[in-house]
Amino acid sequence: MSFDPALTVSSSQQAPLDVLLITADQWRGAVLPGEPNPDFPVPTPNLDRLAAEGVRFARHFCQAYPCGPARAGLITGLYAHKHRVVQNGTPLDARHPTLFTEARRAGYRPTLFGYTDTMADPRGRPAQDPALGDYEGVAPGLDIGLFLGEHAGPWLAHLKRKGYSVPDPARGRDGIFSACRFGEPAVFAAEDSETAFLTDRFIDFVSVHEDRPFFAHLSFIAPHPPFAAAAPFADLIDPDTLAAPIPMAESVHPLVEVYRKAVGIEHFVPGLSGRVAEADPRTIAKVRAVYAGMMAEVDHHIGRIVEALKAAGRYERTLIVFTGDHGEQLFDHGLMGKLAFYDGSAHIPLILRHPHLVGGRGKTVSAFTQSIDILPTVLDAIGLSRPDNVDGESLLPFCRGETPASWRDAAFWSTDFRDLASRRLERHFGLPSERCGLQVVRTARFKYVHFAGLAPVLFDLQEDPLEQVNRIDDPAAAGLRREGLERLLDQRLHHEERTLTGYQGMGGRLYRDKT
Repeated sequence: MSFDPALTVSSSQQAPLDVLLITADQWRGAVLPGEPNPDFPVPTPNLDRLAAEGVRFARHFCQAYPCGPARAGLITGLYAHKHRVVQNGTPLDARHPTLFTEARRAGYRPTLFGYTDTMADPRGRPAQDPALGDYEGVAPGLDIGLFLGEHAGPWLAHLKRKGYSVPDPARGRDGIFSACRFGEPAVFAAEDSETAFLTDRFIDFVSVHEDRPFFAHLSFIAPHPPFAAAAPFADLIDPDTLAAPIPMAESVHPLVEVYRKAVGIEHFVPGLSGRVAEADPRTIAKVRAVYAGMMAEVDHHIGRIVEALKAAGRYERTLIVFTGDHGEQLFDHGLMGKLAFYDGSAHIPLILRHPHLVGGRGKTVSAFTQSIDILPTVLDAIGLSRPDNVDGESLLPFCRGETPASWRDAAFWSTDFRDLASRRLERHFGLPSERCGLQVVRTARFKYVHFAGLAPVLFDLQEDPLEQVNRIDDPAAAGLRREGLERLLDQRLHHEERTLTGYQGMGGRLYRDKT
């Protein structure tokens, strides 16, 4: 067995970092632990403490959604126009290094607890390989500590051992949630929830891990649907304490109207049916409260993880990253899930706690940061350079209390609404699949949304922070529209493929641009 001597622990020197990357699926960035939100109060005491020991990033955005595209950007550090994972089930090109393959260069064995929603590159695989039809593959570079995809087999087996009835195991977690009723706690106890089960397995891993640095990716499904929680989390949040969602505005864009007519609440909440856009206020308030309770449950288990790291003597050597993959509309604009172009789908939390960098502790960063920054940040922390093609930037200067020069003043993201199986939206809009996509630039002042085959959208966020009025045809907003177009074009030109463009052979020499 080979190993990197630099990773052996010596009592005469500071131990290399352990790395813990935690994602909470579909966690809205409006709920940023350490920054109380009076409109959506969620008790997160453990994440609050983590934030007080680290740095909170208030304007953190993913680069694409849904899950597969969002996670592809996080683990490659690339915008979607480069990694091209545009939908769940779109393969990740094997040529792209990931955070996990790169960490192995430093001797780490990155280990997964949860899932990554990574579709394998089909090239070179036999036609009958089941991986070709499975968008829940594991990202390259990861060992598996516990895999929990939609089938949730290990968790369901745990429930059966505990004496629970597990209806229709072939349906995975959907089967157990089909027995839940809206307005009632889930049919399993809190200590047996999937969130608890995943945490238990990670704590087991920490308790017996040898005294060498670990790299773990802990991927919680919560607070992703189905929105159902065990007691006490199911009724922890009083629905009356939560503000109503952002109201629906008429005629913002045809894509929004299609979603409002098509998206059913049964895809999110067991025991309910009907259109999301037609849900009554009491139902909306209760669903939002259950979602908040699921956030509180994740926080509870973050506390257990921190205590386990302390008990193992590893907390003061562990880099902890807490973030999401994408957001959740949660009835804002009459929508649920992650779709269209609103902030609710792209705004996500980020807390970064470096055990040795204290200059930024307890601070909140208002600069725009993005999922693509996670890879270069972690590689920077463990002493590795980032691949030439990566689009993100290291966030470690913020942990030192510094603001990097020339930091970005906007966030960029995209989403793709093609469906190669049904072609439903392709037929509705009369577009080929390759034109069913949109790109967003979002600054503090405005948001501009450009479609490949439909009319654009423009929001003046200073006058319209709730994104209610599309000003794309307003002559007074022509300057913002032009700026949006220019920013999107500049972003694409600046972030093109550059794996080899920094090299040039001339006159018998190979030149390299390292800027």
